[in-house]
This record gives sequence, C-alpha cells and structure tokens, in this order.
Amino acid sequence: MTSQQRQRSGTAQPRPQSGTEPDDAGTGGDGPDPAPPEAEVRPDHQPVEIRHADGGWAVGRINGWWRGPDGNTWCRLRVAGSGAPARWVVFDAARLTLLQAEGT
Repeated sequence: MTSQQRQRSGTAQPRPQSGTEPDDAGTGGDGPDPAPPEAEVRPDHQPVEIRHADGGWAVGRINGWWRGPDGNTWCRLRVAGSGAPARWVVFDAARLTLLQAEGT
C-alpha cells in the first residue's frame, strides 16, 4: 500500500518532522563520523517514503549514497518540510521506500 493509498484510507497520516528525532529515518544514529569524503559519495536525487516506528510517515529525498568500510550502505537523507539539513543514515529498506522519480 502506498502512502497515498494509506492517506486516503485513513490508516496512517503524515506527521510534521522537526528533523531532530532519532527515528526520523527509522534508523537512528548520527551517521558516519567523520562524514564520508565527497569523492566516495555517489550523488542521487531519489525520492523516498520514510516509515516511522509509531506508524507515521514522511517523504524525503536521498541525495547521496556511500558504502562504509564496515559494508553498511549509507544514504544522505533530507526530510521534506523539516527545515533540517540532510544527514547520513544507514539505508534500511524496511523503513525507507524508494519512490519512482519519473515515468510510469
């Protein structure tokens, strides 16, 4: 079920995001420290649906990907409408759904 279908059915509603909650992306954590070198980051502009542990959701955009030395795939995530800067989170397909960017 997509976020639009859930919104129409009333099963979940988006919640305003401040960008500071540890569960913003459903992954917690503060990101890699230090941030990955830009030369190792693969730029992207991928829209995502962010599912929160409490059942709420938000939309956002992944604007970079990086694979850490531990093998984890990290994404630089910006939560739409939060006013917070993008931050690095471990990509979790159970919490971050990649949305179609263009076409049908």
